[in-house]
This record gives sequence, C-alpha cells and structure tokens, in this order.
Amino acid sequence: MKQWYESLFENYAHKYDKECFVQGTIGECDFIEQEITQDRSLKILDVGCGTGRHAIELTKRGYSVTGVDLSENQIKRAREKAQEEGLTIDFQMQDARNLTFDGEFDLAIMLCEGGFSLMETDEMNFEILKSAAKALKDKGKFIFTTLNGLFPLFHSVNEFYESAKKEGQSQCKDCSFDLMTFRDHNTTVIEDDSGNKRELQCNERYYVPSEITWLLKTLGFKKIDIFGAKLGAFSRNDKLTIDDFEMLVVAER
Repeated sequence: MKQWYESLFENYAHKYDKECFVQGTIGECDFIEQEITQDRSLKILDVGCGTGRHAIELTKRGYSVTGVDLSENQIKRAREKAQEEGLTIDFQMQDARNLTFDGEFDLAIMLCEGGFSLMETDEMNFEILKSAAKALKDKGKFIFTTLNGLFPLFHSVNEFYESAKKEGQSQCKDCSFDLMTFRDHNTTVIEDDSGNKRELQCNERYYVPSEITWLLKTLGFKKIDIFGAKLGAFSRNDKLTIDDFEMLVVAER
C-alpha cells in the first residue's frame, strides 16, 4: 500500500511550486552559501529535493549539486525546470532511507521536510539521517529543517494551519497531536495538477532539540547547532523558541 507521502506527490509538481512554504529559496540558499564560505569546489547533495528549487538555485550560483527524491513526478519536474534554465543537474529518483552514496559529498541539505519526519516510524526517520550521514565525507556538514516539537506543547497546530491557510493552496485540518509519540495526525487537502481535489490522511513526527542532538551524535556529528527556521531567512541569530514551527539544524563532523 502506498504511503500518504508517496500518493501526495504523484501529480502535484506545478501546484507544489506555488505553495507559500516553498517561496523562500533565495534566502535559504544565501544561508547555505555562508555556511560553506562560498566554496564552489564543494559537492552538495540535496535530499528530498522535490522539484529542485534549492538544487537549481545553487547550480546557478556555480555549485555542483546532486538532487534525490522518492517521487518520480517531482524529479521529472525538477529535470524540466533545469532544462528550461539551461542547467545540467544530476537529479535521481532515490529513497532517502537507503541512498546509494558513500563518503562523496561535502554538504548534505534536506529542507522543507525533505523526507525526514514524514516516515511512519521513528526507525525509518533515523534511517534517513543515517543515509545522509553516510553520503558525507569525513569533515562533511549537514543542514536540514524539521518540525519543532516544542511548538505543539504551547500552541494549537490546528490554529496554526488555520492561520496559514491561503486560497488555492494545500490545507491541513483535523489535526490531533499525540503527546506519547510526538506525532500529528491530520487530513491534508490538495488540488493536484489536473485540478482534482484530494484528501490524504497524513502523520508527521515532531522532534525536540535534545532528540535531534542525540540522534546526530550517534551518527558521529560533533558540533550540532539548532536555530529557529524562518522561511527564506535562515540565520544563526534566530534562537529556537516555542513559537518556531520548524527548526533549522546545522551539524558538523
């Protein structure tokens, strides 16, 4: 049986590119460049690259990027967009839990819930971190965002989705947050690229900072910094708070 995150992206590439949560590419790539001191000799892996927005922007800036995603439809759209821009980018259909790379990249990025936190078990989510870590060279760096588990302890996730709702965009409703598992079960409503309305039963895992730190330490990362993730404006100056829906993680070996 297909999981919700597989069904979601089957015919949802053009509409996905119009969603409000994917509009921060330029600022996010500015942050990535700062973190690698604009060293264009470095090889970058974009895990859960979707329609390739970060990979395309970084390639335009002169970096060598490989993008991987589980969705054939998203990868197809990423290739089309790269071609439209006259760029050659290696986009591959791969499962983030079991990447084929070993010690090949200087930096791995995984932004906007690029697979991690969407899996149905904690073990599968950990496999994604493990797989990304394995793809990195000895001194590699890992930058990713994930859902902030402190947020639903102090706020209603339902209210947050309600306030973020925009006409013609995907919507989440009927959220129920489970304190024992830190999972939010909800119904996501999207209109796909053919104009069909679809409802999917989703469940996503929220993480607290101490969990992320522990998971990354077990994978050999020595320096782990966690910040609030502001859309399109990632910054080391943003201390993570209970009001941040997402957190930004920067880990170094």
